[in-house]
Amino acid sequence: MATLLPEISRPGSTERSTPLRDSALYEQVAERLRSRILAHTLHPGSWIDEQALAAEYGISRTPLREALKVLAAEGLVTMKLRRGAYVTEVSERDLAEVYHLLALLESDAAMVVAQTASAAQIAELLALHQQLEDEVANRDRFFAANERFHMKLLEVADNRWRNQLVADLRKVMKLNRHHSLFKQGRLEASLKEHRQIMAALKARNGERAQALMRQHFANGKEAASLT
Repeated sequence: MATLLPEISRPGSTERSTPLRDSALYEQVAERLRSRILAHTLHPGSWIDEQALAAEYGISRTPLREALKVLAAEGLVTMKLRRGAYVTEVSERDLAEVYHLLALLESDAAMVVAQTASAAQIAELLALHQQLEDEVANRDRFFAANERFHMKLLEVADNRWRNQLVADLRKVMKLNRHHSLFKQGRLEASLKEHRQIMAALKARNGERAQALMRQHFANGKEAASLT
């Protein structure tokens, strides 16, 4: 079992701080489980065997349960009364709601970038877009390049609250990972949409960049349909 630091009393206070190593432990467990969920090593709808995982990681069930609470807050895990934790299954409604919010948040970011980004930042986005062009024949690498482009766009738009919301929404979207890219012609269509968005950004046309990004997510939502 993991060894934890003793609680430390702060001078002049009756409160006791949370052990730092304990905090780091559950965060590490959460990151491991998050990676397994997003890679579909733990499949949507599958029961999470707490006893087996605690034994595998060599920890008690306390940090494991804290990690599951973190993942439940992110929408990756669903806690069921008296039944334990399950990997979240993405419904049609889930996808529709996530894509709707992403369209609003990222289209707004695209408008901000078109209007305020420096020449160097536009060049960074152009370089990331080129990676999409280069990886169009490989779905896994295209997916990763697409993620880098969108996250850089948000970084340039520079609104940490929007970035936090998008990061959580994208985790849920990844539960349906790659599904839309396997639709016939979707990968090539997505690349074409990125070219148009990039052209609008270079032209400093905020309204067009916003409209194109919104349509990009509308098309992605349609392709990601589970039916």
